[in-house]
Amino acid sequence: MITVFSDRLRKQIREQMNNYADDVAGGACGTFDEYKRLCGVIEGLAIAERFLLDLCEKVEKADDD
Repeated sequence: MITVFSDRLRKQIREQMNNYADDVAGGACGTFDEYKRLCGVIEGLAIAERFLLDLCEKVEKADDD
């Protein structure tokens, strides 16, 4: 159950990160402030994804014990 939830959440996080990265790479930012904001959003999503992966790893290890 946790695996299905974490897989779906990770997929959504990854899709959003990719969409924002495509926007940045495609020149969608009209100003430097917009560029900085999108970079911050991408960084935040990457951090959230890492937290999710770490949490899932801890849960899996706890289940093995």
